[in-house]
Amino acid sequence: MIQNLQSRPPAENGPAPSPAPHARVLTLPGASDQALSIRAKALVFNDPKSVALYQHVGLIASSEANVLIIGETGTGKELIARHVHSESGRRGPFLAVNCGAFNENLVEAELFGHEAGAFTGAQQTRAGWFEAANGGTLFLDEVGDLPLSMQVKLLRVLQERQVVRLGSRKPIAIDIRLVAGTNVDLERAVTAGHFRRDLFYRLNVAPVQLPPLRERRGDILPLVEYFIEFYRHKLHIATPRLSTEAERQLYHYEWPGNIRELENVVHFALIVCQDNVIQANDLRLANLQRQTGTPVAPANTETSNEASLSALRFQILRLLDAGLPDLHEHIERIVFTTAFEYSRNNQAHTAKELGITRNVLRTHLKRLGLIRETTDDRSPRRP
Repeated sequence: MIQNLQSRPPAENGPAPSPAPHARVLTLPGASDQALSIRAKALVFNDPKSVALYQHVGLIASSEANVLIIGETGTGKELIARHVHSESGRRGPFLAVNCGAFNENLVEAELFGHEAGAFTGAQQTRAGWFEAANGGTLFLDEVGDLPLSMQVKLLRVLQERQVVRLGSRKPIAIDIRLVAGTNVDLERAVTAGHFRRDLFYRLNVAPVQLPPLRERRGDILPLVEYFIEFYRHKLHIATPRLSTEAERQLYHYEWPGNIRELENVVHFALIVCQDNVIQANDLRLANLQRQTGTPVAPANTETSNEASLSALRFQILRLLDAGLPDLHEHIERIVFTTAFEYSRNNQAHTAKELGITRNVLRTHLKRLGLIRETTDDRSPRRP
């Protein structure tokens, strides 16, 4: 869905790009009814980089070329994919699936379908996502998470334009536009042997590089205004005013969680602000030292880290001596809970701080009861 949004520059401490008279906004359909997720629900094209991106997407949308959208988590890859579909002229459906949410043992059946009795629990025949998207567009998000065995089969499907259901030998012709998304460097994954080179070339026909929010600052305040309007209607409050300092912090913050983090910050600020004014202390921003430019003393960082780890080791030894039961479970819970709180419940930022993938993080967070399983963790329902 495309809207127009009035845009304006930050009040001070620019420089800010000259805003367009109206900023185009892409939004997810039914966003107000969706549970919280890592997906961006709105994408603004006001910054010069975003305007160029919008024009680039317009050029490739009308073709049949496979599209590879590269961008960090929360930057709006699905919104770009939906825009490609809407501008392509295809009459079939747009379907989005998260490759990282597939059970590795069932990924083939999910993508290509299965016949009754093909495996334990397959009580009836089901079409896969490729068949369901016939005549339209299939968006494979986090395509880099597909196992190598499935990459071979995906390549064959793209080459032959037909699928074979699990448990069948009969090929089924398909007519789809494939759009893939990734938040990892697939070229580096190819070099490391984690992703097939031939599949990368097949997907990367029309690449779209989606910059992180910190690299398109002209989009920040229009997005803030969009989410203020979105959530103030849900909260049944008047449109609040942004203080000069709050506006400055929003504009200069690095946004490691991108648009999803910005949405959370605005939502929280609307809940806690007083007198219909959003002040700087109403913003729940992580890593404030980065956006304020306050230098962090680098001299003894390594020594300080070693001392902290030594102190941690000493405390673990004390707990071992005390015979604390389930010590590993306690320590693991402390690590993930603390990191999650430190990152203001931003999963992408938490995973980055801990040096693990987001999928591994989500597994631990669900097991520890820190998040609940949503439809984003499972394969979406077929239409």
